Amino acid sequence: MTLDFEKQKLVEELKRIKPKRVLVQLAEGIKQNSNEIADIIEPLGIEVIFSGETSWGACSVAVHEAKELNCDLIVHFGHAKFIDVDFPILYIEVKDILNLEPLLKKSLKELKEFHTIGLSYSIQHRHEIENIVKFYEKNRKKVILSKKSGHAAYEGHIVGCEYSGLKLIEKEVDAFVIIGNNFHSMGAALSVAKPVMLLDVYNDEVKNVEKLREKILKQRAISIQKLRDAKNVGIIIEVKPGQKFGNPKYLVTKLKEQGKNPIVITMSEVTTDKIMNFYNIDAFIELACPRIAIDDFAKYPKPILTFKEALVALNVKTWEEILKIGIV
Repeated sequence: MTLDFEKQKLVEELKRIKPKRVLVQLAEGIKQNSNEIADIIEPLGIEVIFSGETSWGACSVAVHEAKELNCDLIVHFGHAKFIDVDFPILYIEVKDILNLEPLLKKSLKELKEFHTIGLSYSIQHRHEIENIVKFYEKNRKKVILSKKSGHAAYEGHIVGCEYSGLKLIEKEVDAFVIIGNNFHSMGAALSVAKPVMLLDVYNDEVKNVEKLREKILKQRAISIQKLRDAKNVGIIIEVKPGQKFGNPKYLVTKLKEQGKNPIVITMSEVTTDKIMNFYNIDAFIELACPRIAIDDFAKYPKPILTFKEALVALNVKTWEEILKIGIV
């Protein structure tokens, strides 16, 4: 795998913007390329500071860090623009340069029963999408890209926290194909009822994620019941601008109505160590990225639920209603 950091675009934009000091955010898989990035930016006479905090998506742009460090600009690598914030940000999406044809050929066997496929990709594969569509059409598949909806920056683009672009084409397709990794395919499988196939470009695998979907839904049902049984409940809110899901005041009211003792907790990142410090809390509701609760079920010592799941536990919504709109 070769990474293309779009050096020409980066240099041109920095010359246009003329920052004196930049904060660079690198997605988790590319932090080891920090020296390469510094070698591009520093010769322009720009001071570079790298954020060591986690950057799982463009929802966690480091606005607070940049302001505290008196930076003029955030250069955010590895994700597309997610939200508008009150700070200048240059997004460099990064391209994975891979030969996808062997994996695409391998996928045809798994897709033989499906005529029309809904296609989505994680951002690092956007530059390949035209060739991917042509490949499937050449092999007698009709391809429909997921819609540019919600936080998706482009047609076909998929992000981890909502899948409205897939749901908009669900009735038109027989199955979905996700170009990327487990993270995006798992979220897709939890949001649509049609089969979801992952083309895992990093492990050279084609996977039907239906069994994983069933496993996760069982885990979520367990967490919902544990919140119903809980007495002391922690509501976790995030300080990052793109990670605010749900209304903590509303939850406090509803929890108290059902005889529970809620507290509101702020965290810059949810970790097992932080959770364990609140040993008196029976269950948590996190209003940051909904994937925190879902992806790391076995990792946490206490049950953690999303806002939607909390509504089910509090009898505001039914589980069937949540499944219909998607639990992510």
